[in-house]
Amino acid sequence: MLMGTRGIVGAFVAGLLGSMEIALAQQPIDILAFFQKARDAGREGLAKKTKIVDVRAAKPGEVIVTIIKGEGEETRSKPANDGDRVVRNRCPETGNEEFLVSASVFGKRYEGPVGDPGADGWAPYRPVGVELRFVEVSDQDGPFTFTAPWGESMVARPGDAIVQDAANPKDTYRVQKASFVRTYEILRQPGK
Repeated sequence: MLMGTRGIVGAFVAGLLGSMEIALAQQPIDILAFFQKARDAGREGLAKKTKIVDVRAAKPGEVIVTIIKGEGEETRSKPANDGDRVVRNRCPETGNEEFLVSASVFGKRYEGPVGDPGADGWAPYRPVGVELRFVEVSDQDGPFTFTAPWGESMVARPGDAIVQDAANPKDTYRVQKASFVRTYEILRQPGK
């Protein structure tokens, strides 16, 4: 019976620690201030998205729930407008997460199609390669939450990248660490 008690206590402690991480992650931070502080400390690098993605037209009113494998729901989009697109990363480690891109931004970020669409309606597109600043979330930084440009709360965890469009600093969002490694090319390492 003693072994069973230890197992129960261990599960309780693990659950408690998990709850503490979630509670910490629920304390929102000012992401622009975080990014500036990291820049000032020499933690900023430069990267661009380079890997082919799959794209389909969004249905007006459709809400895209971005699910990260092993983490659950990352964000929930606003209802799609006519001309918006659903983008799917080719990243098995994250479950090939999907997200909504507005019509006004899509043409600035992606070109194509660069191949024929599949029977499921998804077509391959190439990122235009917009240069983005990035900061890796350290163990000391995270986890934390912040408000994404589209108004949704995002959770950032250690190892994730916070990316920012230099031309529009308000366009600052999280990229899960495996997705960042698989879909982005680092142009300049932090501190250089």
